[in-house]
Amino acid sequence: MVRGSKKPRFGILDVIVLAAAIAAVAYVTYRVDSVLVYTWDWSAIPGYLFRYDEDLGHWVPNLLIKGLITTIRISIWALIVASIMGTILGVMRTSQRLLPRLIGWAYVEFIRNIPPVPFLFLFYFFISSQIIPLLNIGSALDQASPATLGVVEFLFGPANLIENFLSGLISLSMMSAAYIAEIVRAGILAVPKGQYEAGSSIGLSKLAIMRYIVLPQAIQRVVPPIAGQFITLIKDSSLVALISIQELSFLAMEIAISEQRFFEVWLFTGLMYFTICYACALAFGRLEKRMGRHLR
Repeated sequence: MVRGSKKPRFGILDVIVLAAAIAAVAYVTYRVDSVLVYTWDWSAIPGYLFRYDEDLGHWVPNLLIKGLITTIRISIWALIVASIMGTILGVMRTSQRLLPRLIGWAYVEFIRNIPPVPFLFLFYFFISSQIIPLLNIGSALDQASPATLGVVEFLFGPANLIENFLSGLISLSMMSAAYIAEIVRAGILAVPKGQYEAGSSIGLSKLAIMRYIVLPQAIQRVVPPIAGQFITLIKDSSLVALISIQELSFLAMEIAISEQRFFEVWLFTGLMYFTICYACALAFGRLEKRMGRHLR
């Protein structure tokens, strides 16, 4: 039998730690309940998940589910755009030429050393507000066919809010690209130098070596951490509520104000974030194990 194949056992120390954790949670709950003078009422929450549409004759998503869909939608798009930008920046960071390496370094250090909220405001009010109107997206959507409009709304959300959506998408992508660039750079540097020498020995150019030899091996190494970056993106997407994008946190804030049930709404919203992030963590954990087997 292989020495490392034994299943972990649940020992007495684990029981003590678990019991201490349960006791700590119970004590905190008791203290909060005794100090906080508050009447809990969760009855309003289910109505904001789904509602019955009499015109359509069936149940449809309500505000919280719509917000969750928008959160997942903007996170997926931001990951796609940030992965493309981050890969380019990561390659630039490992370039032997000074100018690409300097541009990649300046971008990464600039983004990583600015807090997300100031960056979001600066980008939205000084850059996005000038560029997005020039694209005439609203005019193009007004002339689009119903089928085209349906596809656009499925991919990007309501047509009347698509400009805000794109602003938030670009902001999140630019912030996340800096971190993905470092992940890609580490993956490229992890490829043995012998791979470069082998490519040179058969007459491949530097671009061909990077494209056909280095990047395929680097991508295998960086897929698990980039997948983990997606979880960070889901949580960071709550920042775009500051520019009125109707994702989960924005709609939860409106519900909490209208119902005057701040604790219930935000606790349930936190549970929704935890559920989707933990589900992604489990899925990416399996992906990491599969990728690890291929790298052995």
